Amino acid sequence: MTATYTFDVFSSLDGFGGVSDGDWGGYWGKQGPELLDHRLGLYETEQRMVFGANTYRAFTQLLASDTEESVRDPWVSRMRSLPATVVSTTLHGPLDWPDATVVSGDAVDVVARLKQESEVPLRSHGSLSMNRALMAAGLVDLIQVTLFPVITGQTGDDPIFQGAADFDLELIESRTLDGHIQELIYRPTLH
Repeated sequence: MTATYTFDVFSSLDGFGGVSDGDWGGYWGKQGPELLDHRLGLYETEQRMVFGANTYRAFTQLLASDTEESVRDPWVSRMRSLPATVVSTTLHGPLDWPDATVVSGDAVDVVARLKQESEVPLRSHGSLSMNRALMAAGLVDLIQVTLFPVITGQTGDDPIFQGAADFDLELIESRTLDGHIQELIYRPTLH
């Protein structure tokens, strides 16, 4: 049986995963109790996280600095307690993550193997370039986009799908959280 792989990403309306400067704050300052409870529920089920090296480094730096209040949200702590695979040719263990393993090699090969071997679903939060490559290889089963009601045309960075292949998307599920945040779950197919 092949494990399901979900690419989970936060996005501004204009397709950016973050901001380079400005005073937005975590979640672009738009989170509410419904979003936070929903995120906690997503991470309560058994699953394995998959990160690229850059996202792993960003998470550990953010968690260590504790300057962003959102790093103390219960869903972030739960995500950090899940087993994780970090795909990297530059990092070496042990990692500053409770149950993380570094696997060296091409992400496409590593994730293809994980999908065959894993008894639990796989999820990646962020890791944009890695997930674009996995999408092109047909390894992403679901794209879960949490769309925040902001346009970051001047401060946006990390364009989520810049340079990605063309895909047709089948909407599997959608919901509105806190009255203004959209969660959209798609099944991608190469166009």
